[in-house]
Amino acid sequence: QVQLVESGGGLVQAGGSLRLSCAASGRTFNAYPMGWFRQAPGKERDFVARISSAASTTYYSDSVKGRFTISRDNAKNTVYLQMNSLKPDDTAVYYCAADRYYGGGIYNIRDYDLWGQGTQVTVSS
Repeated sequence: QVQLVESGGGLVQAGGSLRLSCAASGRTFNAYPMGWFRQAPGKERDFVARISSAASTTYYSDSVKGRFTISRDNAKNTVYLQMNSLKPDDTAVYYCAADRYYGGGIYNIRDYDLWGQGTQVTVSS
C-alpha cells in the first residue's frame, strides 16, 4: 500500500525559501498525479499545486503562481514543492496527496484519495 511522508517544513523569514519533499512508498507512485495542499489555522485545506504522472503538466493556485514550483522524481518516488519569496500568508501545514482514480478534478480535496500527515511551514515577517 502506498504511503506518503512529507518533510522539509520549518521556520523561515519572509522572502526566504524552502523545499518540501513528499516520499512515497510503493511501486506504482509514478502512475499517479500528485498534489500539494495547505491548511492554515481555522481555515479550509486549499489547493496549492498539482503535477501529472509524467511531470508534463502542472497547475498552481493564483496565490503561489510564479513563486512555487512543483516537480517530481519518479525514480526516487518523490514529489517536491520549491517555495520561493515566501510570505507570512504562506504559513500553514502543507500536505501532499495522490490522485489514484483520475476522477478528472484538479483543485478539490475530494479529487485526491491518499494523503500524507503534513509538514508545518511558518513564515515570519
